[in-house]
Formats: sequence, C-alpha cells, structure tokens
Amino acid sequence: MCGISGFYSEKIGEQEGETLLRKMAATTHHRGPDLTGIKAIPPVYLAHNRLSIIDLSPGGNQPMNHFGLEIVFNGEIYNYLEIRKELEGLGHHFSSSSDTEVILASYKQWGGECVQRFMGMWAFAIWDVATKTLFCSRDRFGIKPFNYIYKDGEFYFASEYKPLKLSPHFSSELNTAQVSRALQLGWLVYRDESFFKCIHVLPPAHNLIFKQGKLEVKRYWDIDFSKKVNGSFEEKRERFRALFDDSIRLHLRSDVPVAATLSGGIDSSAIVSKVATMYPDQLFKTFSIYYEGKDSVDERPFVNEVINKYKNSLQPFYYSPGEKEIAEQFHNAVHHSDVPVTGSSFFSQYFVMQSIAAQKIKVVLSGQGADDYLGGYMHSFYRLFADLMRKMRFGKLITEMGAHRRMQDFTGGKMFDLTSKSLLSGMMGEESLYRTEYNRYFPFLSKEAGSVDLDNKGDSKLNAFLYQLMFMSSLPTLLHYEDRNSMAFSIESRVPFLDHRMVEYGFALSNEDKIKKGVTKHILREAAKDVLPEAIYKRKDKKGFVTPGEVKWLRGPLKYLLDDDLGRLEMIDQAKASAVVDAFRKGENRNANLVWRLASLNYWVKNFV
Repeated sequence: MCGISGFYSEKIGEQEGETLLRKMAATTHHRGPDLTGIKAIPPVYLAHNRLSIIDLSPGGNQPMNHFGLEIVFNGEIYNYLEIRKELEGLGHHFSSSSDTEVILASYKQWGGECVQRFMGMWAFAIWDVATKTLFCSRDRFGIKPFNYIYKDGEFYFASEYKPLKLSPHFSSELNTAQVSRALQLGWLVYRDESFFKCIHVLPPAHNLIFKQGKLEVKRYWDIDFSKKVNGSFEEKRERFRALFDDSIRLHLRSDVPVAATLSGGIDSSAIVSKVATMYPDQLFKTFSIYYEGKDSVDERPFVNEVINKYKNSLQPFYYSPGEKEIAEQFHNAVHHSDVPVTGSSFFSQYFVMQSIAAQKIKVVLSGQGADDYLGGYMHSFYRLFADLMRKMRFGKLITEMGAHRRMQDFTGGKMFDLTSKSLLSGMMGEESLYRTEYNRYFPFLSKEAGSVDLDNKGDSKLNAFLYQLMFMSSLPTLLHYEDRNSMAFSIESRVPFLDHRMVEYGFALSNEDKIKKGVTKHILREAAKDVLPEAIYKRKDKKGFVTPGEVKWLRGPLKYLLDDDLGRLEMIDQAKASAVVDAFRKGENRNANLVWRLASLNYWVKNFV
C-alpha cells in the first residue's frame, strides 16, 4: 500500500517539476513512510511513497522501470504469483518478486486489457515511453483512490486531494452539488465528482488514457445480470464457501504480518474465524473498539464469542477512546479524511487503526463490502418485498413479512411503515427513490439542488438496489473512509469480501439465497456456520464499529463544533440551517445527523479549504 502522485506538463521546467513533485509527495508521506521515490521523465513526473508489503527489498521500490514502461502503483494484486507464472511461460523474465513488476509485464503483454486478469485493489499510472501514453487504472470497486485535475492539456493525479492542492490548476472553489449530496445523503463520492470543482475522481472499474493532451475514460468491467447460478442451495453454499476460502488465502499473501479488525458482527467475525480455522498454528491479532458510559454500545460480548472459540489462535486488542481524546483527535481525523466527515462511525475506525499502528502492524483484513451485495442492510427488505409483490407471490410475501416482523419484534406501526415503503419501492425506480430521499429526508438547506442520476441496472428490485449500494451510495463512501483512516497510520486495509468473483457470484444468486425468513446475508451465514460462534451466526442486528453517536458527542466532547458561526457556508440557506442547529441545542434530536454534517462541513471549510 502506498501513495502515488504525478503530472504531465510541457510548461514546467525539469528542476521546477522535480521541486513540485517532492512537495506533492511530502503531503502523503503518511501513506508510505518506508521510502519516497521520484522520477522526472519530462514532460512526465512520477512520485511514490512506499509502504513495503510485498518484496521488502529495493527491487520493489518505485517508480519502477521495466520494458520501456514507468509505473507508480498503490494497492495489491493478490493473484500476482499465478499471473507471473503465466508470463514466464510466455518468455518474460523478472528481476524482483514484487507484484508491481507483474503489472508492468502484464501491460507489456496484453496492453490495457491486463486489468481484466487482476484480482485485487489498485490505482496506478503507467508511462509508456515509446507511445508517449499515460495509462491509469482503478480497481473494480474503487478500494484504492485516484484523483486528478485535467486542464489546458495538463494532467495532475494523486491518491488524495492534498498533493493536487499544489497544482497550478487547483482552485478552492467548492462543488456545491457534491456538498449538497453530502448534507442530504451522506455521500462522499458521486461518479467522477469531488468536493472541489477542479478535482475529479476516476470511477471504479475504469481506465484512463492520457495522450497528446487528450483524456479518455473507459469502463472495463461491470456486473453481468444475465449470469445466474443454478442448482440446490447446498451446492450454491459450497461454491460460495470455496470462493470465500480462496479470497482469504489470497488476501493473506504478504511479506509482513497480517491482522484483522473485529467488530463482533458477522462479516468481520467470519473473516477472523476463517483465518483461525485455516491457520490454527499461527497467532492472529485482532483489534476492536468499545465505549463505556450511558447510551454507549459495548460490542465486546460478541467479540469475545469469537476470541473464546479460537483462544489458542487469536490475540485480541481492545481500545476505548475517552472524550478528551475524541475532542483532541477530531482535527487530525478530518485532515486525513480529505472531506467533511458525514457520520461519527468514521472515528471508531480511525481509533481502531491508531490501535493497530501502536502494535506496528502494517496489514489488516476488514469486513467491508458484504452488506452491499448480500442484502445486509434493513432497507434491503423493502426491495425484497417489492419483488414478491410484483411477481404476485403473496403467500411467500406474507411468510417473509411475518418472519421479518418476528425477527425484529416490530409493532403494528412499524409493519405499516414497512408495507408502505415496500409498495413505494415496487412502484418507483431506484433513481426516483433516491431523488425523493435527497429532496425530502432532511430539511433541504442547499441553495442549488444538484442532481442524483443513477445507472438503472439490475434484473430485480433487490439487485437494482444492491447495485446502487455497490457503485453509488453506500460502498464508495465506506471505502473512502477505509482508505483514509488506514493510511493515516500507514496501514494497508484489505477487504476479502470484495473479491470480484464473490461479488459476481452474489449478484447471480436468487433473492432467497441472500435474504430468507427475515435473515440477512443468508448464504454467508450458512457458508460460515461451521466456523462462526453460534451467537454470531444467530445475530440479526446490524451495528459494525459503533460510536455513542452524533447526539452524545455533539452535546459532549465535540460541543465546540456548534459554537462556530455558519456564515462561511454560503451555499446553504443560513436561516434554515441556524434553525436546525438551534432546535438541536434546545434538545431536539430529530435532525441530529444533519446537525453533525453541518458542523463537520463548517469545520472542514474553515480549516482545510
């Protein structure tokens, strides 16, 4: 894992270019403190901050040059050994044992199509000296970041916003449409937009080609909804289990020790339990966070279910940040986030990574991603029931709604709400539903509405919803946090559930394979049942790395955020915003999330714009 930055400019002299390049690299030193490498090949300038994970020798240093190609690369190609063997059979020779060199050889052999063969997470830029082409790529789900500025035939790119702020083309003018989405929906990412008008984001599963001053962005991968899995549930479960096992095996490839975050939920518990089962003789470290006090949720009882089941294979670490530390660390956390923080759970992950860094761990496994394609969120049920209504399977609908009611102990009022939202999901497309939420979920504060335009894909209501979670709403924001929090402490965070083979398989399953009798992520539970503690297998609530919440912190250690005047937020309706904050101060919690987002946005604009 690393930080990359660079640019193409015919207007900057070599010495000036090298000076700028060093300054850009210095802003992301935290992403790769082991070595900073820069290379000037005018008009191209490449910089790399290295966090040594694969091939710790100087042979893995970057920028790397082979085959007339120069590369800076952030990420891991987990199947690099298999690809290397294939390339050696085609006559390629290697001078290092790094996955970076495998990328270069793959590009030399297959051109831009090479990314179709990669399993992993990546953001890289390759300068082809012969063709004078800059080829850039980002992994299928956007696990690793790639941001850029393109103006007047010049191109600047970086892992974070920070290096791009040094570009002569950077402007601090905010993208008010994205600010609005962050306030209303909590989204940090939307297509190729960032919080600054001048900075763009290379979307997941896209390649970017820069040549002769022109830019072309192309998608190279997508979900194929025509593919379906046949056979019995038992056969599907065994196939899912085999894919999960292989993903764990590949994600453990490393020349440094690997650990894991453990929240007590089914996803992280399944990963840790699998590792402990597959490698029982290796002591595996886990890291968890908890909070004490009134209205705080302590997940240690569930975490300890996993620890106690594999007590000879696991070494747990727990951390509980105090209110003073929360107040003191807010500035650093927002600095590393690059963006206004739209929820408090970000800080739990931040403190977990801090705890991991204290143990000098460089690589961790995280449970991110399973909820988004296996129906782990409660609002997945609206789409499940909508599908049953549309297919007029009313017997099945009654059974599933009854099971869901018993599982969640819903009252009559809750069931009426559930039925109404399910009917609405059946009548409206995902884009209409998201636009309704965007405009009406909170009091609308922005002066400009912006837009929420979706790629309407999916062969069912549920799959259409899960597709948006994966590529538009939930996952892109979570992965942004995952990257910035881990890299703030020079840690590589790996996400085994985002093995693209597992994701493709998940979308090819039926609704019933994913949600059954009120139980979410049905196939994952059944595939991991033999290794999970019973209490985790049967757990039906959804928490993750929880915090005491926006209400408690804004009334406690972060109360000072509300003392700042909102006048600098010119893009919002000041009167409405002030009324929302005043109501919160007087004890109304209805719009606490919006108050948090306002306070966070105000702090970010004041300190980082």
